[in-house]
Amino acid sequence: MTKVKTFEDAVQFLRSAVKFSNIKNQKHIDPALVNAEDLGDYQKAMVLVRHEVDSGKISQDDLKNKLGLD
Repeated sequence: MTKVKTFEDAVQFLRSAVKFSNIKNQKHIDPALVNAEDLGDYQKAMVLVRHEVDSGKISQDDLKNKLGLD
């Protein structure tokens, strides 16, 4: 059963894969933090949030803020 059904589900799911980068004070989404059985949900979440940005429903900066990447 998929865990990602809405934009907010996608944001919550992707937040669990955010980690600090080797570059000082930078964060990124690391797919290695996603369990193998959840990779389909990871892909769906990435597509869903990208679609929201591409369609203009949310800005790239607002998405980064929601994901905790700022």
